[in-house]
Amino acid sequence: MSTIGGEKIPNNVDLGGDKRLQRALEAWQPSFLRWWQDMGPAGFQADRVFLRTAVSVEPDGWAHFDYVKMPDYRWGIFLADAVPDRRIGFGDHMGEPAWQQIPGEYRNALRRIVVSQGDTEPASVEQQRLLGRTCPSQYDLRNLFQVNVEEGRHLWAMVYLLHSYFGRDGREEAEELLNRRSGDADKPRILGAFNEPIEDWLSFFMFTYFTDRDGKFQLLALAESAFDPLSRTTRFMLTEEAHHMFVGETGVLRAVERTAQVMKESGKDHPDDLRRLGVIDLPTIQRYLNLWFSVSLDLFGGEISSNAATFFSTGIKGRAKEDDYPDHVALTGSYGLEVPRDGALVREEVPMRNAMNEVVRDAYIEDCQRGVDRWNKAIEAAGVPFRLTLPSRRFHRKIGVYGESRFDPAGKLIRDADWHAGVAAWLPGDADRAHVRGLMTAPVTAPGRMAGWLAPPRQGIKGRPVDFEYVRSAEA
Repeated sequence: MSTIGGEKIPNNVDLGGDKRLQRALEAWQPSFLRWWQDMGPAGFQADRVFLRTAVSVEPDGWAHFDYVKMPDYRWGIFLADAVPDRRIGFGDHMGEPAWQQIPGEYRNALRRIVVSQGDTEPASVEQQRLLGRTCPSQYDLRNLFQVNVEEGRHLWAMVYLLHSYFGRDGREEAEELLNRRSGDADKPRILGAFNEPIEDWLSFFMFTYFTDRDGKFQLLALAESAFDPLSRTTRFMLTEEAHHMFVGETGVLRAVERTAQVMKESGKDHPDDLRRLGVIDLPTIQRYLNLWFSVSLDLFGGEISSNAATFFSTGIKGRAKEDDYPDHVALTGSYGLEVPRDGALVREEVPMRNAMNEVVRDAYIEDCQRGVDRWNKAIEAAGVPFRLTLPSRRFHRKIGVYGESRFDPAGKLIRDADWHAGVAAWLPGDADRAHVRGLMTAPVTAPGRMAGWLAPPRQGIKGRPVDFEYVRSAEA
């Protein structure tokens, strides 16, 4: 059942056929809307925004474009089409029919996964709620709002699972998803990266490139789940997640292009000179990259993880694109991991199931590198002798086997004194943040106009020109 009609909650799960569930979700809906008004984009709730709305899972329905006020956005519940006779593709239950209900012994573990995934969605909206006030263009403003409303829909996707399959516990968890706050000292969001402040657009672009890319790999891993409703939910979420990463990749690219252009035209390369010319110098972009890449790496969990082994063995969570791996049981074999021991890195062979987080992290890092390569091509095309690089996976980690030690961006184990001596060159400091924020003190909202610190996009949205009116102000 696909819908674009007058239901309070658009869905393709026959919500009307389960009146108890429908009443429960309709009772949760006002709390969500209050949260959106309080914690969603500040100052733009009455504006009409050219947004993509999912109204069904069909090709002509999942990307419906029109002007809408964000509080009126059709947040809905959409699952990808069921795969007939779907079988579990990995772990100890490989080959058995996928679960339509949750086996009792796996209930708590699955609830934990759904809650953790669900908590990231409102968290990112909260992190980004003030960015509209300093938007670099109307095109970017619209993209910010597209990301925000889709994160809201992804929250709905997880809340549907909590209400449908986890009973009273699930309903209570759904309420808590609206009670936690990003960065709050007393009730923070569950995962560290979602408590990091996003006070400028360079951070937003880095977040949508690196942190939303973690989201992509988490969703790909959950799309393999033996729990079929979770698999179908995350498969549809992936269609929307791609835009978020596009926003990040092209946003950083445009900042890099503009800086390289100014360097070429001015003949200047010192960061202080470039800052006076109104752009973000490349070493500062590198420091922001180091920060957001490293905090996003933590989201995959510890390198050696009994939880990861349990999730894989039980069929709860697989690897991203499980079909690409030759062994779907992983009872044999190991993963070679360098771990710090007595002031040195020592290679340790970890049973493959216990290293599943690291296997997925490998794929993530490879995927991240592709975007960095594109950014470097833009720098090279301008004749600028500078390359952006991903730091080592060991750098600036807060959890796992590297979380208790210090490493430089090359992955070398260093002393605390060396860390404190070098950190100003590796991570953004107060002066970096002040400069970046100083470029973004006022919004640029006239159609087609761009802030001076980034290049215009190559094309507009859904065939519209770059100077299209993507946001219609309520005050106009």
